[in-house]
Amino acid sequence: MPTESFTFPGHDGALLAGRLDLPEGTPRAAALFAHCFTCTKDSHAARRISDRLTRAGIAVLRFDFTGLGDSGGDFVETGFGSNVADLIAAAEALEARGLPPALLIGHSLGGAAALKAAARLDSVKAVATLGAPFAPNHVTRNFACRLEEVERDGYCAVELGGRPFKISKAFLEELRDEDLTRAIHGLGAALLVMHAPFDQIVGIRNATEIFHAALHPKSFITLDGADHLITGREDAAYAADMIAAWAGRYLGLDLSVTPAGDEAMPAPNDPAPDGTVRVTEIDPARLYGQTVANGPHHAWLADEPQSVGGANIGPNPYAMLKAALGACTSMTMRMYANVKKWPVDGLSVEVTHQKVPAEDGRKDERGRPVKIDVFSRVLHIEGDLTEDQRARLVEIADRCPVHRTLHQGAQVNTRLEP
Repeated sequence: MPTESFTFPGHDGALLAGRLDLPEGTPRAAALFAHCFTCTKDSHAARRISDRLTRAGIAVLRFDFTGLGDSGGDFVETGFGSNVADLIAAAEALEARGLPPALLIGHSLGGAAALKAAARLDSVKAVATLGAPFAPNHVTRNFACRLEEVERDGYCAVELGGRPFKISKAFLEELRDEDLTRAIHGLGAALLVMHAPFDQIVGIRNATEIFHAALHPKSFITLDGADHLITGREDAAYAADMIAAWAGRYLGLDLSVTPAGDEAMPAPNDPAPDGTVRVTEIDPARLYGQTVANGPHHAWLADEPQSVGGANIGPNPYAMLKAALGACTSMTMRMYANVKKWPVDGLSVEVTHQKVPAEDGRKDERGRPVKIDVFSRVLHIEGDLTEDQRARLVEIADRCPVHRTLHQGAQVNTRLEP
């Protein structure tokens, strides 16, 4: 599914970084995801739930709160109220894009923020929470042993998830004074509460209190066996499927109808022989549009963007080349991990391409700088792996056949069909 960088000003004007995950075709609805405390938009739960919703035709914006991830601002100056304000700013930015959010999804403290923000967003019809605390001050248990330091210095330095953070006194005081009862009771939207029975961070009683405070329509789904961060691939997939199925009723979606692009890749009308890719111009009047037949089984479209005269009905040739490198890289790492029986829970590869002047300053026959093609890959490897295992998978990525083809160069033979 396509994804776009999506930036917008947060509650204090700092630029917040997000990803807008889009379905194929026109979105049926839009959703907004609020990540857990000190997490980011790229958490396991955020990415997997977003992927499932886009396959149901729902556009999803996931973003980093102020001072976290790729967003600007200073985390030590934020609080629960600023999280709520960031959510509202994100919703307004989505609406300006023509995608007013009908669904809010919040994980942990992000779930509490979603409950608070929903009442101020007229477009929201449904709210789903995962492992959310009934009282936001629940997170202060993480810093109970540092309260004297907070009183003395105005903040304390802590490490959460292996990353350093400064927690301010004002942040803790704001959490202590926050009560969500009225916000939940006056939600004005359908509510889905999801919680793991043995959540060691936010106990299951929080789900009970949220559920009791809410008016109907409300639903509860237990996440048996999941941890608080929903790091298990199957747990995240289950949560995502349940949210998609539940939200369809309240967003007025007929999920029995498969959205465009979610079905299997269509067979070509003019199939090519096995092992051959045939590219055929659609219409000379449409400039660049092409049909691509990959043997007898798969077909897709290729084009150029509108900025250069195309109709943007498919990826351009370099996008397909990047896709070939990314897919081959991921497949090669997966094959190796499976042979080694390593606990790799998920893989993704981001590929970019640019042409840069050759380092030796060479010129072509017309005196212009010679440029070389540079492909850059970013690998995302999920799972409980050692640093040595991760390093080995990076080495294996360089062994993928497409990588070697690009690195070594290739010979292209051309003939004209008589």
